[in-house]
Amino acid sequence: MAILTPGRIVPLLALILVWVAVYIAINMGKEGKIKVRRIAGLDAIEEVVGRSVEMGRPVFDIIGMGTFTDSYATQTVAGLSILNYVAGLSARLGAELIAPQAKVDVMPVAIELVRDAYNVEGKLDELNVDEQLPYLSGTQFAWASGIIGMAARRRPAGNIMIGPFWAESMMFAETFDRIGAMQVGGTARTYQIPFFAALCDYCLIGEEIFAAGAYVSGDPAQIGTIAAQDWYKLAAIALSIVGALLSTVGVNIIAELLSR
Repeated sequence: MAILTPGRIVPLLALILVWVAVYIAINMGKEGKIKVRRIAGLDAIEEVVGRSVEMGRPVFDIIGMGTFTDSYATQTVAGLSILNYVAGLSARLGAELIAPQAKVDVMPVAIELVRDAYNVEGKLDELNVDEQLPYLSGTQFAWASGIIGMAARRRPAGNIMIGPFWAESMMFAETFDRIGAMQVGGTARTYQIPFFAALCDYCLIGEEIFAAGAYVSGDPAQIGTIAAQDWYKLAAIALSIVGALLSTVGVNIIAELLSR
């Protein structure tokens, strides 16, 4: 009986290299050798919150309807990272944050993140969880209708939408645009990106939302992880180009190597 199953040797080596790359990248991040490139949409979040303070109107932060157990969990985590950042800014600058919730498994985490952000700023007594993080509905369009109604009544100065979104994305973007709110939208769901790009002032496209947490926090571990992913993407592109060039002259060494 073979110790290693044919066809799985290369994936095993790739996994080991991922661990090594992440370890090296995290150490480089701690030493300040890795920087995340500037993302205009994330830089604009502070402007959105500041605008809310100046106009005396609330700022909305919508993280989508994802859960921790579906295929969009990573997008939900990205949205929660931004919610924590926005909550800290809101507490520090004096903006009223409203973050309507849709999923009962995500809501407690969202509440604790917001509570922690307010506590760090010494403003925990100013947080009203029931009013600022209300549970509207676990049903897609009931939740969306609730948010649209809140937006029409409260007329927020800004709206931040980062996370997994479905058909409600266009409804949100159009509603907040109509009332004059400054918007930052971002999702990795390909079909919804065009709606955000058309109506939001700033749009985070695809993988940019996963780098958001590392960007706003400056955490070396998160920055190192993002860097390691980029290294692997570059390696994959390089292998694809070299493999294609070699195949054109009849040399299939790359394809044979990857099949082992």
